[in-house]
Amino acid sequence: MTDYQIQPHTRRCLATGRDLQPGERYYTALVEDGDHFVRQDFSSQAWQGPPAGAFSFWSGRVPQPNEIVKARFDDDVLEQCFQRLDDQPSRVNFRYVVALLLIRRKRLRFEQTIDDDGVEKLELTNAKTGAKYLVTNPQLSDEQIAEVQDEVFRVLGWS
Repeated sequence: MTDYQIQPHTRRCLATGRDLQPGERYYTALVEDGDHFVRQDFSSQAWQGPPAGAFSFWSGRVPQPNEIVKARFDDDVLEQCFQRLDDQPSRVNFRYVVALLLIRRKRLRFEQTIDDDGVEKLELTNAKTGAKYLVTNPQLSDEQIAEVQDEVFRVLGWS
């Protein structure tokens, strides 16, 4: 299984080296580094758009001390991540779990299972646009799905 684990929020601006303060808006970019994603955090003042080669990006606020942060699911970020994972064989497990999350969030609709030369694929439809997708089912166990889901949440900063 490909390792998707990346470091948690650094609370430090990559461009300036300055610590990000509680309540301050920041931007995060995921940049591919071989088979891994590297998280890069920026202050809003230093953000000049996503770095070259960025896989995904989003913004947030640094929590206040002792603030309980509930996971916030950004369906648009999740959908963009799903679309960018298309045709990346090394990320089949990751894309499959993202697809399951999007089905759960009602962004994608399951249509049918297709046998493609012995490989099971899910045919999915985007609920808003009607776009069709084929997603390889890597036959993960429930435990493996939970592990990859945790990685998805960490990569997107939702855990």
